[in-house]
Amino acid sequence: MELILIIIGINVVYVSLYTLRMILVIKGQRILAAILSLGEVLIYIIGLGIVLKNLDNPWNVAAYCIGYGLGVYIGSRIEEYLALGYVTVQVTVDCVEKELPSKLRGYGYGVTSWLADGKDGPRLMMQVLAKRSNERKLNDILNKLCPKAFVVSYEPKNFKGGFWINRIPPFK
Repeated sequence: MELILIIIGINVVYVSLYTLRMILVIKGQRILAAILSLGEVLIYIIGLGIVLKNLDNPWNVAAYCIGYGLGVYIGSRIEEYLALGYVTVQVTVDCVEKELPSKLRGYGYGVTSWLADGKDGPRLMMQVLAKRSNERKLNDILNKLCPKAFVVSYEPKNFKGGFWINRIPPFK
């Protein structure tokens, strides 16, 4: 039973690191991803060695699989908690509320706004850039200020200039 728990634990750590490393690579954090991969591969070799030495017990293989699945889940939860990167939020409001961009700016967000034509009339469009760690707070503010707004968020790959030029580090 102890060996099974060790195999699960090693795989949870390995796959969590693997998941984080992949996310860092996708977000352009190559150096941090490379450093993380050193620990990841060491843990992988140790865990795989233990399983290969003990293939006679099918519970060891099952433990390896369970640890792998848990590692994917835990790694994704860790990344969600860290909320690395930025998000662009596009907001469409069904009325032309001219004060809304100013209110969002009052909360510290950079807002670009423009008027648009929708199927049922004029719309106010806004584009807001925020840290991913502040996305939930921004959505709460939007729900309070304009509960019927249509909100779409996506992660920008890179950006330069604008309101945040002195507030955020550039993408690598």
